[in-house]
Amino acid sequence: MSADTRFRVLYRLLADSPEDARQRALGIALEQTVEIPGDIVPAGYISDEIVGQVETISHVAGKAYETVISFSPDSAGDEVIQLINVIFGNSSIQQNIRVTGFDPGPVIRDRFKGPRFGIKGVRARSGRARGGLISPVIKPQGSSVKQLADIAYRCTLGGADIIKDDHGLANQKMAPFAERVKAVSAAVADANAKTGGSALYFVNVTGHTGWPLDEAYQAKEAGAGGVLLMPGLMGFGVVQALARDPSFDLPIMTHPSFTGPYVLTPETGVSHALMYGMFQRLAGSDISVFPNVGGRFGFSVEECLSIASACRDMDGIGRPMMPSPGGGMSVERASDMVSMYGEDVVFLLGGSLLRAGDAIGDAVRAMRDAVDGLTAD
Repeated sequence: MSADTRFRVLYRLLADSPEDARQRALGIALEQTVEIPGDIVPAGYISDEIVGQVETISHVAGKAYETVISFSPDSAGDEVIQLINVIFGNSSIQQNIRVTGFDPGPVIRDRFKGPRFGIKGVRARSGRARGGLISPVIKPQGSSVKQLADIAYRCTLGGADIIKDDHGLANQKMAPFAERVKAVSAAVADANAKTGGSALYFVNVTGHTGWPLDEAYQAKEAGAGGVLLMPGLMGFGVVQALARDPSFDLPIMTHPSFTGPYVLTPETGVSHALMYGMFQRLAGSDISVFPNVGGRFGFSVEECLSIASACRDMDGIGRPMMPSPGGGMSVERASDMVSMYGEDVVFLLGGSLLRAGDAIGDAVRAMRDAVDGLTAD
C-alpha cells in the first residue's frame, strides 16, 4: 500500500527537549499500532506498513511540541472503534498527549461513509427546508409517561422540529422505555396531524436489554422519527452499526454524556472539534449535541464554533451533519445564537421551557418565530 493512502493524526505533546519529543512521538507510533518495542518489530510488512510513521515534529512553545504520525488503513480496517483505537487508544492513558487534528486520507474516507442523512436528510425528514431547527427536550426524569407525552404534544403543536428524549430517560419504572416510546410517538403523530407538520421524535436508546440495536428497532416500529445515542457510554460502534444498516433508515442524534474528560484538559485528550465533530461523523451521526457557550458547562465561543465547523465541513467524512448546541438557549439569546451558528443547526431547548407550564407550546412557538424572523429573506 503506497504512502499516500495513509491517514494522519496531529498530536500535541509536552516534552523536556527536542530529543524527548522525538522519543515520545516514536513511542506513540508504536503504542498505537504494534504495542511492542521498536527493536523487535518484524521486518517487512509490519515494520514498513503497520507501524505508525513519525512524519514531522515541530516545537510550538515552551515544552509544547506537535507531531504528525501517519498510519496504515490496514491497521484500522473498516471499524470505527478500531480506527479511533489507532488514533488514540493506549496513548490516551499517558500524560500530556492531546489529539488536535486528523486527516483521513483517501482510503479511510472511502471506507467510512459518515452520516446517512446529514443536514439535507434531516431537513427533508423534519419538513424544515431552511432556518435553524427547534428541538425541545422532554423532561424531567421522574415524570410519568402521560406527563412526558403531554409535553411532547404541546411542543409539537408549538412548532418544534424534533422532540428529543432527555438523555436521563432510560427504562426507569416511572416511564418504562416501551411504554414511553409508544405514547410519545403517538402524541407527536397526533400533533403533526393537527398542524400538518413533520416533527420527529428522537428516542433515547441506552441498551438496557443488552441489545441496543434491537431497542432502536423497537423505537422505529413504535413510530419514532430518530434515535438518541450516547457514544461516550455505549461506544461509537453502536452508532456505526445503525448508520450502516439500510433497513434502519432513521436519523441518529448523539449526546455528549461522559465525554467531558476527553476535552476539558488542554494538555490531554482530544480537541472539541474532533470529539463532537469528526468522531461523530466517522461513526455516522446526523446530529451532534454539545454544550453551548453561555450555558452551565463552560465551553468557549471558539470551541463551539470549532465543533460546528467540523460538523458542517464539506471536506469532512461523508455528508455534513447538524451541530446541536444545548444549554443557555432562550428567545432572548436567539439573535446571538443565529448570528453565531447560522441556519444549519439544531437548537436544543431544555429546562427553561418547563417554566412555561401548560403554555410550553407557546414558549416553543416564540422561539420558532424568533429564529424564523432572524433567517427570513
